[in-house]
Amino acid sequence: QVQLVESGGGLVQAGGSLRLSCAASGMIVRSNAMGWYRQAPGKQREVVAVITRTGSTTYPDSVKGRFTISRDSAKNMVYLQMNSLKPEDTAVYYCAPTFFGPMSSWGQGTQVTVSS
Repeated sequence: QVQLVESGGGLVQAGGSLRLSCAASGMIVRSNAMGWYRQAPGKQREVVAVITRTGSTTYPDSVKGRFTISRDSAKNMVYLQMNSLKPEDTAVYYCAPTFFGPMSSWGQGTQVTVSS
């Protein structure tokens, strides 16, 4: 059974940085495309970063140039470095393999709050 534990969120001022971590068990992160997602109050969950099995990365325009996804295969972990944070980045952040759907076993997420 896949288990995902996100950490590293917090309260930060606009322009600040945070690094999120995701510990995965029951799966091998380097063998799957992994993504970071976020969900703000009243909004649908959206993807903010993806890293493929080959290490290619993609980002939506809203975070491109500010967020960086990476993984540590030895630790079976995925990371999200977030720089130049904006108030609109405030959300609960989740990591998951890209094959996850709404009914999959998502982790508890980590809250990121950016103050203006």
